[in-house]
Amino acid sequence: MTFKDLHLNAKILKAVAEQNYTTPTPIQEATIPLVLDGIDVIGCAQTGTGKTAAFALPILDRIFSQLDASNKRDKKIKALVVSPTRELAIQIEENFKKYSTYTNLRTTSVYGGMAMEPQIDQLTKGVDVLIATPGRLLDLHKRDILNLDYIQILVLDEADMMLDMGFIDDVKKIARLCPPQKQTLLFSATMPPKIESLANELLTEPEKVSVSVLSSAAKTISQELYIVPKPQKIELCLHLLRNNLSGNMIIFRRTKFGVDKLEETLLKNNYKVDTIHGDKTQVARTKALNKFKNNDVNILIATDVAARGIDIPNLDIVINFDLPNIPEAYVHRIGRTGRAGKEGRSLSFCSADEKTYIKDIQQLLGKLIPVEENHPYPLDPKAKPEVHKKQGSKHKKGRKSVASKAKKKRWY
Repeated sequence: MTFKDLHLNAKILKAVAEQNYTTPTPIQEATIPLVLDGIDVIGCAQTGTGKTAAFALPILDRIFSQLDASNKRDKKIKALVVSPTRELAIQIEENFKKYSTYTNLRTTSVYGGMAMEPQIDQLTKGVDVLIATPGRLLDLHKRDILNLDYIQILVLDEADMMLDMGFIDDVKKIARLCPPQKQTLLFSATMPPKIESLANELLTEPEKVSVSVLSSAAKTISQELYIVPKPQKIELCLHLLRNNLSGNMIIFRRTKFGVDKLEETLLKNNYKVDTIHGDKTQVARTKALNKFKNNDVNILIATDVAARGIDIPNLDIVINFDLPNIPEAYVHRIGRTGRAGKEGRSLSFCSADEKTYIKDIQQLLGKLIPVEENHPYPLDPKAKPEVHKKQGSKHKKGRKSVASKAKKKRWY
């Protein structure tokens, strides 16, 4: 099958061809005809499967066909895509604009961390497709800046991530603000009970499309496991960078403090590095991502804010400096590399207190990750996780504060 067989508009097909798309991915082949027919869809697909084009192309086709037939323009928002993170919203907007190059359709995105005025200016000019994070969307609606009364298609992207981030109540509110007769598309990498319940509540007689279960990492990604004492993870990282690793890489840490600490160390060792985490402004996060994409830096250190949905071409290596405590996050992280059939490499550092994490990850994968023993910082097999005693009861308030600070430091 080719994209021409999906009966998309010729102007959209021209833009698709310029992106070097020839054969639809399984999620695109299954989803596009359903969306064109106005059917609600539950899409279970992990990142890197072509999910954005699976909903963007038919949405653009439907809206453009309406405008093409009437030859009239208005300022009404016709399609709304709700995204959990700013980075993902920006990327979805970029894809919509690429696919609509030869149409007169207008797309914009709104998200927190940026000044509201420029976003309001774009909305007042009128847009056909709006991509938004939940908080900024509801804020703009509360201020009567945008009107959702004419939404024809609502897309809830990365629904399980929105659940993890506590956005589900906001998502339900957004759905209620849209017309009841709208078409709703829900995409999620996993389908926990709460997401199934959300789908049953918001969608009408949906068709379910399931592609590439999350428990599988791309076959093009080689995986390596390094068992190492926690205090020597930085030494191991530096050793590998000096002797074994080259190319563009993302290093994942569990916390913002860990990201900043590792950045400081790598900068002192003359590596070209930048960072992304939740405490950075959106301007700084976008600048860091662009520097990485433009090869101004070759190492990006990030929390899980960069683990899902962000497409970085030609990413060679992913390093899990800290293992995630949620097994699915591991698959999301290493899925940044080995995309579109290209080879990728992932390295994971496991300390004594992370052994349960790697056990859960390997259970999800259904296989063992090969252990790399040829490195200078092996962990004693008998080593146990460090045990931290609670502070005594005297001066309870003050001691609790000290213990809390110490606990934060001990993550690193």
